[in-house]
Amino acid sequence: MSSGSLSTPSSTSSDKGTGPRIPRLGWLIAFILFVAIVAFAFQQWKRIPRGGGAPLDKYGNAPEFTLTDQTGQPVSLKDLKGKVWVADFVFTECKGPCPAVTGRMSEINQQLVTDKASGDVRLVTFTVDPENDTPAVLADYGKSVGADPKTWKLLTGPQSDMQRIISKGFFQALAQDKDGVPIHSTRFVVVDRDGVIRGFEDSLEPEAVQKVLLDIGTLLREPVSVNSGKTAQ
Repeated sequence: MSSGSLSTPSSTSSDKGTGPRIPRLGWLIAFILFVAIVAFAFQQWKRIPRGGGAPLDKYGNAPEFTLTDQTGQPVSLKDLKGKVWVADFVFTECKGPCPAVTGRMSEINQQLVTDKASGDVRLVTFTVDPENDTPAVLADYGKSVGADPKTWKLLTGPQSDMQRIISKGFFQALAQDKDGVPIHSTRFVVVDRDGVIRGFEDSLEPEAVQKVLLDIGTLLREPVSVNSGKTAQ
């Protein structure tokens, strides 16, 4: 027989267009994996607080302090337990970023009042120039920005205490230039009901107010801890 008579057997019509078949066991395993992935994703989704805010990290406890507010009354960390609060750092004679920082804090304050959420939230301003910013000076400053002393505390105290609280307690920059003018952080610090620092937001960013309000909302939705302590009045 000549070589030309040899040919490769052709495929039958039943073999055309078909590939390797996946065993039924393979389909079962794929289905089980799919269900497991969906279940895991659902559990992760449930951990995200309503409103889209992601869980916030914990950066350590807020510093202990006892300072004087704009009404001349003492305010301590203990007085803020049980409340979500936001801290900022300014001084009344500032010609730099302070007016913008305070303006953003005022926006937060107005939003809280509008949403009737101020009962569970406090705003706390720490002066970085306590020698000038006496309670009386802070009272006038507070009135000019609509700060209700019940919900927005403007605090002053000895210089050494302010330095410790701000730089060592809140991890924020605080120094003086060659002329003795304070150089300080423009961040907001967000603190939860247990007195734990949960976030830092740059007050000069365009979306700072929205970010802080989201942080506040996230913390308000967290379960109240038995360690929340005394509720501020």
